[in-house]
Amino acid sequence: MDRYPPIANHGLVGDLQTAALVSSQGVVNWFCSPRFDSPSVFASLLDHDGGGYFRLAPEHADVSCKQLYYPDTGVLVTRFMSPEGVGEVIDWMPAITSRTPTDRHSLMRVIRVVRGTVRFVLECRPRFDYGRADHELDLRPQEAVFRGPGIAGHLQASFPLVRDGQDVRGSVSLGVGESAVAVFTTCAVDGEAPPPLSVEGVTDALWREVDFWQKWLHTSHYRGRWAEMVNRSAITLKLLTYHPTGAPVAAATMGLPEQVGGERNWDYRYSWVRDGSLSVRALLDLGFAEEASAFTKWLGERMRDRADLPGERLQIMYRVDGDPHLTEEILDHWEGYRGSYPVRAGNAAADQLQLDIYGEAIYGMAEGMDVSEELGYHGWKGLARTLDWLSDNWDRPDEGVWETRGGRNDFTFSRVMCWVAFDRGLRLATELSRPADIPRWRNARDSILEQVMDKGWSQSEQALVQHYGGDVLDASLLLIPRVGFLSAKSPGWLSTLDAMERKLVSDSLVYRYDPAASPDGLRGSEGTFSLCTYLYVDAMARAGRIRPARYTFEKMHTYANHVGLFAEEIGPSGEQLGNFPQAFTHLSLIMAASTLDEAIDRARQRD
Repeated sequence: MDRYPPIANHGLVGDLQTAALVSSQGVVNWFCSPRFDSPSVFASLLDHDGGGYFRLAPEHADVSCKQLYYPDTGVLVTRFMSPEGVGEVIDWMPAITSRTPTDRHSLMRVIRVVRGTVRFVLECRPRFDYGRADHELDLRPQEAVFRGPGIAGHLQASFPLVRDGQDVRGSVSLGVGESAVAVFTTCAVDGEAPPPLSVEGVTDALWREVDFWQKWLHTSHYRGRWAEMVNRSAITLKLLTYHPTGAPVAAATMGLPEQVGGERNWDYRYSWVRDGSLSVRALLDLGFAEEASAFTKWLGERMRDRADLPGERLQIMYRVDGDPHLTEEILDHWEGYRGSYPVRAGNAAADQLQLDIYGEAIYGMAEGMDVSEELGYHGWKGLARTLDWLSDNWDRPDEGVWETRGGRNDFTFSRVMCWVAFDRGLRLATELSRPADIPRWRNARDSILEQVMDKGWSQSEQALVQHYGGDVLDASLLLIPRVGFLSAKSPGWLSTLDAMERKLVSDSLVYRYDPAASPDGLRGSEGTFSLCTYLYVDAMARAGRIRPARYTFEKMHTYANHVGLFAEEIGPSGEQLGNFPQAFTHLSLIMAASTLDEAIDRARQRD
């Protein structure tokens, strides 16, 4: 067992309320319960000695490991090949399709041997509350109960378990065709114990889970050239969405570094207005109207929460239930992934001013309007009051889209998205025949366009730049043609795209910006941003640059991990960096694939 396996050496399983990472060595080294943003139960990925883990793997040291997903599902298969034989561990969490949150969540693990004889060993070492809480162990021959503060972990196995301090171990030898199971269930400390375990019952549950995922994916409308990658991204987005509210989290993890050994280690287990809003169109394009509608409902509730209160009308991120409190703390008892310290829980960026979110929010509401009736008259009034307020508040320095901690500035992207807010608001008012201060909104929209083209344009770069008065390029502006601020083939946009290629693109991979040229208040550097690479593909395809767009898209696939997942960034040697898997990357992959498919088809029709 590696102390710290590469970030990419993991698959994701989940039940639509929380999720776990399983390494290619059969180790569950990240799992929080009862929600994505709850304290961890297994977190050896951030502190090998104190984080806790659940290992199920062959005893033989000479073993090679391979992972794959059962086709078109969220069921993960880890295969172990040794001189003794070949065995598999199948991991999943039964999907919870109720909209009611629950504190009961199960990690299901089936062991099978397909060749020879393999002896598997089990180690279960939970560490509750980010490793800060002690637990008590109640052990029976094939069942262990770990009791922590307010939470209990029930481990059931079809083979004997033995005490190892306050943890447990076990082992089982299996021949060809034989199976064993181990199930770890979390619930309230005084909750009802799980029902008795049987190999047959768990195997039946496995096939029900396969059916669930395959039936869900079958509703997808995507029939393009990259079905495997798009389908895997769709499943990943589903796994990262909190079903009771429809709010997606940015990633399943916290604290994984953007630079190994550095301080850029953030908590991404929350729902960003920006990410979720942009997902609406992608979900609709795939045919997942229920998921798109659920998020627009959640977003509308956030908009109504503060429609008549003083101060900002939206926060950039929330907990998955809409709670705005995300107090950031440093877990100073953890060493961090390969020494990447500090490890942060919570996210202080929630208090930042990022004006672009108003544009993304109303963009998302507009895109989802044809499938959602959640807005209603009172919802519209909340949206309209938000735009009335924004009319007086858009022209302010803010912290910008990338949540840097270097102070406020007049960020071009923030202004562009404020333009989007008014533009989509005007469209909605007309299409829905709703009361609105049309002259006021139109004046704000047009003033923003004039200001951006006057102050956000760099003569030296011949491009729109990161902030007024500077020459630094910023990849967030790659969204401009998608949202319609400029035409995809207008001279100003094509010149901006050329400048980005010169300054931000490295062998088709795209940096967000250059921290050396635009200090962001943090030490160290970062890798290329996978989201931005897919936005680059989308922008090139819209500009008619189909050949380089397709090549960039295909090359990006080579950076996916062995089961098609992406972290936030790509490092200098092609390694994945940052929190994992990142929803925004998989969202932008779907966006780019759809745009590129359409561009290729149009070009062939012309030919």
